[in-house]
Amino acid sequence: MYLISSREMLKRAQAGGYAVPAFNIHNLETVQVIVETASEMGSPVILAGTPGTYQYAGTDYLVSICKEAAYKHQIPLVLHLDHHEELSDIRTKVEQGIRSVMIDGSHYAFDKNIDIVRSVVQHCNRFDASVEAELGRLGGQEDDLIVDSADALLTDPSSAAEFVRSTGIDSLAVAIGTAHGMYKSEPRLDFERLAKIREVVDIPLVLHGASGVPDEMVRRCIELGVCKVNVATELKIAFSDAVKRHFAEYPDANDPRKYIVPGKEAMKQVVIDKIRMCGSEGRI
Repeated sequence: MYLISSREMLKRAQAGGYAVPAFNIHNLETVQVIVETASEMGSPVILAGTPGTYQYAGTDYLVSICKEAAYKHQIPLVLHLDHHEELSDIRTKVEQGIRSVMIDGSHYAFDKNIDIVRSVVQHCNRFDASVEAELGRLGGQEDDLIVDSADALLTDPSSAAEFVRSTGIDSLAVAIGTAHGMYKSEPRLDFERLAKIREVVDIPLVLHGASGVPDEMVRRCIELGVCKVNVATELKIAFSDAVKRHFAEYPDANDPRKYIVPGKEAMKQVVIDKIRMCGSEGRI
């Protein structure tokens, strides 16, 4: 097995009426939890890393770890570039073996966003790598990028068709009221806007900022055309909270082989829950 693009994986999800969960990874342990659980449940998954994750862990290490995980469990895996902005950085990582890219030009004007995304698509086509782009902008924090709620913009359905047609992207990340990070109150999602986007766009749609969104809301988004659901913060919170509890109970603990285990177990339950939420169990 090897690392693949998300193109066919998301097309199958679109045809089957489910979504593929995209879980953010950070190290060996997070890859182990996600891939082992996906293998047990027969679910396709996407392993997503922000620029900060690749800088922290090393692209070469992550590529090697994920390739080994795919081989060990005999399942196709997508290793994904999440919220990448630098074209040179994207080119380098694609040439290192990554076949799924999210180019984030959402903070630029519409025409410039199109130009940047189109250039990424042209390069990625040479490597059969899939490309996701974002139209509109989510609030909240992703890595070191913080977007104030006042600067968040919802996706304009009237512009979505032109954006997809002009860029040649494989999937479109939409802003319909979700945000990066956890919510202080229940999110208010614009399902009518999502339905209008679905009417004019025929490629798979992507929901960012799904951590903390009630399952029934995510399932409604899937019914309206979302085929990829991003989950990051909930994984980190589950992991870190479990490790904190372990240290509270065993303050003299010093062996990472032991104190990381509770974190992995807590993260695994989140992965199970999100796979079931997405309806992707048994879809490999």
